[in-house]
Amino acid sequence: MLPGRPEAKYDLPKAWRHFKKLVEDKEDTAQVTPIFEALPWRGVYDAALSFLATERAQEIRRKEPSLVKILDDHEALRKLPKDSLAHVYCDFMEREGLSAQGLVDELDKNRPAHMYWDDQVTWYFNRMRDTHDLMHILSGFGRDALGEQCVLAFTYSQQPSPAHLFLGYAGALEMARRATVKVPVFRAVREGQKMGKACPRLVEMSITELLALPIEEVRRRLNITAPSYYNQAHAMWRAAGIDPYDLMAPAQGA
Repeated sequence: MLPGRPEAKYDLPKAWRHFKKLVEDKEDTAQVTPIFEALPWRGVYDAALSFLATERAQEIRRKEPSLVKILDDHEALRKLPKDSLAHVYCDFMEREGLSAQGLVDELDKNRPAHMYWDDQVTWYFNRMRDTHDLMHILSGFGRDALGEQCVLAFTYSQQPSPAHLFLGYAGALEMARRATVKVPVFRAVREGQKMGKACPRLVEMSITELLALPIEEVRRRLNITAPSYYNQAHAMWRAAGIDPYDLMAPAQGA
Protein backbone atom coordinates (compact mmCIF):
# COMPACT_ATOMS: atom_id res chain seq x y z
CA MET A 1 0.00 0.00 0.00
CA LEU A 2 1.33 3.43 -0.97
CA PRO A 3 0.21 6.75 0.55
CA GLY A 4 -2.58 8.32 -1.47
CA ARG A 5 -3.32 5.17 -3.43
CA PRO A 6 -6.38 2.98 -2.91
CA GLU A 7 -6.02 -0.18 -0.87
CA ALA A 8 -6.39 -3.33 -2.96
CA LYS A 9 -9.61 -4.98 -1.74
CA TYR A 10 -11.71 -7.76 -3.21
CA ASP A 11 -15.36 -7.01 -3.98
CA LEU A 12 -16.89 -10.16 -5.48
CA PRO A 13 -20.46 -8.80 -5.82
CA LYS A 14 -19.14 -5.82 -7.80
CA ALA A 15 -17.11 -8.10 -10.07
CA TRP A 16 -20.12 -10.33 -10.71
CA ARG A 17 -22.45 -7.39 -11.47
CA HIS A 18 -20.13 -5.97 -14.09
CA PHE A 19 -19.37 -9.39 -15.54
CA LYS A 20 -23.09 -10.05 -16.12
CA LYS A 21 -23.34 -6.73 -17.97
CA LEU A 22 -20.30 -7.67 -20.05
CA VAL A 23 -21.89 -11.01 -20.98
CA GLU A 24 -25.03 -9.14 -22.09
CA ASP A 25 -22.94 -6.88 -24.32
CA LYS A 26 -19.39 -8.10 -24.94
CA GLU A 27 -18.59 -4.79 -26.69
CA ASP A 28 -19.28 -2.84 -23.47
CA THR A 29 -15.62 -2.47 -22.47
CA ALA A 30 -16.60 0.01 -19.75
CA GLN A 31 -17.42 -3.06 -17.62
CA VAL A 32 -13.86 -4.40 -17.70
CA THR A 33 -12.10 -1.81 -15.52
CA PRO A 34 -14.55 -2.22 -12.59
CA ILE A 35 -13.90 -5.98 -12.66
CA PHE A 36 -10.17 -5.37 -12.29
CA GLU A 37 -10.87 -2.87 -9.51
CA ALA A 38 -12.95 -5.50 -7.72
CA LEU A 39 -10.42 -8.33 -8.21
CA PRO A 40 -7.02 -6.61 -7.95
CA TRP A 41 -3.51 -8.02 -7.77
CA ARG A 42 -2.98 -7.40 -4.07
CA GLY A 43 0.79 -7.75 -4.29
CA VAL A 44 1.22 -5.30 -7.15
CA TYR A 45 2.74 -2.50 -5.06
CA ASP A 46 5.28 -4.86 -3.52
CA ALA A 47 6.18 -6.23 -6.95
CA ALA A 48 6.60 -2.76 -8.40
CA LEU A 49 8.68 -1.43 -5.51
CA SER A 50 10.86 -4.55 -5.43
CA PHE A 51 11.70 -4.19 -9.12
CA LEU A 52 12.13 -0.41 -8.97
CA ALA A 53 14.73 -0.83 -6.22
CA THR A 54 17.08 -2.56 -8.68
CA GLU A 55 19.70 -0.93 -10.89
CA ARG A 56 18.28 -2.81 -13.88
CA ALA A 57 14.88 -1.18 -13.37
CA GLN A 58 16.37 2.30 -13.25
CA GLU A 59 18.42 1.60 -16.37
CA ILE A 60 15.29 0.48 -18.24
CA ARG A 61 13.33 3.47 -16.93
CA ARG A 62 15.95 5.86 -18.32
CA LYS A 63 15.95 4.11 -21.71
CA GLU A 64 12.20 3.54 -21.89
CA PRO A 65 10.35 6.37 -20.12
CA SER A 66 7.26 5.70 -22.27
CA LEU A 67 6.56 2.45 -24.08
CA VAL A 68 3.65 4.10 -25.88
CA LYS A 69 5.95 6.48 -27.73
CA ILE A 70 8.39 3.70 -28.57
CA LEU A 71 5.73 1.25 -29.76
CA ASP A 72 3.79 3.78 -31.81
CA ASP A 73 6.87 5.04 -33.68
CA HIS A 74 6.56 2.52 -36.51
CA GLU A 75 8.92 4.51 -38.71
CA ALA A 76 11.73 3.95 -36.20
CA LEU A 77 10.74 0.33 -35.55
CA ARG A 78 10.76 -0.45 -39.28
CA LYS A 79 14.45 0.51 -39.39
CA LEU A 80 15.25 -2.56 -37.28
CA PRO A 81 16.00 -5.91 -38.99
CA LYS A 82 13.12 -7.34 -41.06
CA ASP A 83 12.89 -10.56 -39.04
CA SER A 84 12.82 -8.65 -35.75
CA LEU A 85 10.03 -8.54 -33.19
CA ALA A 86 9.68 -4.86 -34.13
CA HIS A 87 8.58 -5.70 -37.68
CA VAL A 88 6.19 -8.41 -36.52
CA TYR A 89 4.75 -5.95 -34.00
CA CYS A 90 4.23 -3.25 -36.64
CA ASP A 91 2.63 -5.75 -39.03
CA PHE A 92 0.25 -6.94 -36.30
CA MET A 93 -0.77 -3.49 -35.10
CA GLU A 94 -1.25 -2.11 -38.62
CA ARG A 95 -3.22 -5.16 -39.75
CA GLU A 96 -5.50 -4.98 -36.70
CA GLY A 97 -5.86 -1.19 -36.81
CA LEU A 98 -4.43 -0.82 -33.30
CA SER A 99 -2.06 1.55 -31.54
CA ALA A 100 -0.52 1.66 -28.08
CA GLN A 101 -2.06 5.10 -27.55
CA GLY A 102 -5.45 3.73 -28.54
CA LEU A 103 -5.38 1.29 -25.63
CA VAL A 104 -4.43 4.11 -23.26
CA ASP A 105 -7.34 6.23 -24.51
CA GLU A 106 -9.79 3.34 -24.19
CA LEU A 107 -8.79 2.56 -20.60
CA ASP A 108 -8.75 6.23 -19.62
CA LYS A 109 -12.36 6.80 -20.70
CA ASN A 110 -13.76 5.74 -17.33
CA ARG A 111 -10.77 6.59 -15.14
CA PRO A 112 -11.56 9.17 -12.42
CA ALA A 113 -9.38 12.30 -12.36
CA HIS A 114 -8.14 11.53 -8.84
CA MET A 115 -6.75 8.16 -9.99
CA TYR A 116 -3.71 9.61 -11.78
CA TRP A 117 -0.23 9.70 -10.25
CA ASP A 118 3.12 10.74 -11.67
CA ASP A 119 5.71 8.47 -10.07
CA GLN A 120 7.81 5.39 -10.74
CA VAL A 121 5.08 3.00 -9.66
CA THR A 122 2.82 4.51 -12.32
CA TRP A 123 5.60 3.90 -14.86
CA TYR A 124 5.57 0.22 -13.83
CA PHE A 125 1.77 0.03 -14.04
CA ASN A 126 1.81 1.65 -17.48
CA ARG A 127 4.19 -1.02 -18.72
CA MET A 128 1.74 -3.71 -17.59
CA ARG A 129 -0.84 -2.05 -19.82
CA ASP A 130 1.47 -1.33 -22.75
CA THR A 131 2.83 -4.88 -23.12
CA HIS A 132 -0.62 -6.41 -23.75
CA ASP A 133 -0.32 -6.60 -27.53
CA LEU A 134 3.25 -7.86 -27.26
CA MET A 135 1.88 -10.77 -25.23
CA HIS A 136 -0.53 -11.57 -28.07
CA ILE A 137 2.30 -11.55 -30.60
CA LEU A 138 4.87 -13.47 -28.58
CA SER A 139 2.45 -16.11 -27.29
CA GLY A 140 0.88 -16.77 -30.68
CA PHE A 141 -2.63 -16.16 -29.34
CA GLY A 142 -4.69 -14.09 -31.78
CA ARG A 143 -7.41 -11.54 -31.12
CA ASP A 144 -10.18 -14.09 -31.64
CA ALA A 145 -12.43 -14.95 -28.69
CA LEU A 146 -10.35 -17.93 -27.55
CA GLY A 147 -7.09 -16.05 -28.10
CA GLU A 148 -8.25 -13.26 -25.81
CA GLN A 149 -9.14 -15.74 -23.05
CA CYS A 150 -5.74 -17.41 -23.42
CA VAL A 151 -3.92 -14.07 -23.22
CA LEU A 152 -5.86 -13.22 -20.06
CA ALA A 153 -4.65 -16.49 -18.52
CA PHE A 154 -1.09 -15.84 -19.76
CA THR A 155 -1.26 -12.37 -18.22
CA TYR A 156 -2.50 -13.75 -14.90
CA SER A 157 0.76 -15.68 -14.51
CA GLN A 158 2.69 -12.49 -15.28
CA GLN A 159 0.52 -10.08 -13.30
CA PRO A 160 -1.59 -12.21 -10.94
CA SER A 161 -4.77 -10.21 -10.67
CA PRO A 162 -7.65 -12.62 -10.02
CA ALA A 163 -9.60 -10.58 -12.60
CA HIS A 164 -7.41 -11.99 -15.37
CA LEU A 165 -8.17 -15.56 -14.31
CA PHE A 166 -11.84 -14.84 -13.67
CA LEU A 167 -12.37 -13.27 -17.09
CA GLY A 168 -10.27 -15.88 -18.86
CA TYR A 169 -12.10 -18.92 -17.52
CA ALA A 170 -15.53 -17.27 -17.40
CA GLY A 171 -15.08 -16.33 -21.04
CA ALA A 172 -14.04 -19.90 -21.85
CA LEU A 173 -17.15 -21.19 -20.06
CA GLU A 174 -19.34 -18.89 -22.15
CA MET A 175 -17.64 -20.14 -25.33
CA ALA A 176 -18.14 -23.77 -24.30
CA ARG A 177 -21.80 -23.06 -23.50
CA ARG A 178 -22.41 -21.68 -26.98
CA ALA A 179 -20.28 -24.22 -28.83
CA THR A 180 -21.67 -26.43 -31.58
CA VAL A 181 -18.33 -28.26 -31.90
CA LYS A 182 -16.43 -29.63 -28.92
CA VAL A 183 -12.87 -28.29 -28.86
CA PRO A 184 -10.26 -28.06 -26.04
CA VAL A 185 -11.22 -24.54 -24.92
CA PHE A 186 -10.35 -24.98 -21.24
CA ARG A 187 -7.12 -26.81 -22.03
CA ALA A 188 -6.13 -23.93 -24.30
CA VAL A 189 -6.75 -21.38 -21.55
CA ARG A 190 -4.86 -23.49 -19.00
CA GLU A 191 -2.00 -23.80 -21.49
CA GLY A 192 -1.91 -20.02 -21.76
CA GLN A 193 -1.64 -19.80 -17.98
CA LYS A 194 1.30 -22.24 -17.97
CA MET A 195 3.03 -20.35 -20.79
CA GLY A 196 2.79 -17.11 -18.85
CA LYS A 197 4.30 -18.76 -15.79
CA ALA A 198 7.27 -20.11 -17.78
CA CYS A 199 7.96 -16.66 -19.25
CA PRO A 200 10.01 -14.10 -17.28
CA ARG A 201 7.91 -11.09 -16.31
CA LEU A 202 7.74 -9.09 -19.55
CA VAL A 203 7.07 -5.77 -17.83
CA GLU A 204 10.47 -6.06 -16.13
CA MET A 205 12.43 -6.62 -19.33
CA SER A 206 13.93 -4.08 -21.73
CA ILE A 207 11.38 -3.92 -24.53
CA THR A 208 13.71 -2.01 -26.84
CA GLU A 209 16.27 -4.80 -26.54
CA LEU A 210 13.64 -7.42 -27.39
CA LEU A 211 12.23 -5.44 -30.32
CA ALA A 212 15.59 -5.52 -32.10
CA LEU A 213 15.90 -9.33 -31.91
CA PRO A 214 14.45 -11.96 -34.27
CA ILE A 215 11.06 -12.94 -32.91
CA GLU A 216 11.99 -16.61 -32.58
CA GLU A 217 15.06 -15.61 -30.55
CA VAL A 218 12.83 -13.55 -28.27
CA ARG A 219 10.50 -16.51 -27.79
CA ARG A 220 13.46 -18.76 -27.02
CA ARG A 221 14.75 -16.35 -24.39
CA LEU A 222 11.29 -16.08 -22.84
CA ASN A 223 10.63 -19.85 -22.85
CA ILE A 224 7.60 -19.39 -25.12
CA THR A 225 6.59 -22.34 -27.29
CA ALA A 226 3.74 -22.57 -29.81
CA PRO A 227 0.34 -23.08 -28.11
CA SER A 228 -0.78 -26.58 -29.09
CA TYR A 229 -4.36 -26.68 -27.71
CA TYR A 230 -5.19 -23.22 -29.07
CA ASN A 231 -3.96 -24.20 -32.54
CA GLN A 232 -5.78 -27.53 -32.26
CA ALA A 233 -9.03 -25.73 -31.41
CA HIS A 234 -8.66 -23.46 -34.43
CA ALA A 235 -8.02 -26.43 -36.72
CA MET A 236 -11.10 -28.26 -35.40
CA TRP A 237 -13.32 -25.19 -35.85
CA ARG A 238 -12.10 -24.60 -39.39
CA ALA A 239 -12.61 -28.28 -40.25
CA ALA A 240 -16.23 -27.82 -39.16
CA GLY A 241 -16.60 -24.71 -41.32
CA ILE A 242 -16.47 -22.32 -38.36
CA ASP A 243 -14.38 -19.15 -38.42
CA PRO A 244 -12.61 -18.87 -35.02
CA TYR A 245 -12.53 -15.09 -35.45
CA ASP A 246 -16.31 -14.92 -35.81
CA LEU A 247 -17.12 -17.46 -33.15
CA MET A 248 -19.16 -15.27 -30.81
CA ALA A 249 -21.08 -13.44 -33.54
CA PRO A 250 -24.90 -13.70 -33.55
CA ALA A 251 -24.73 -15.59 -36.85
CA GLN A 252 -23.01 -18.42 -35.03
CA GLY A 253 -25.91 -18.80 -32.62
CA ALA A 254 -24.70 -16.33 -29.97
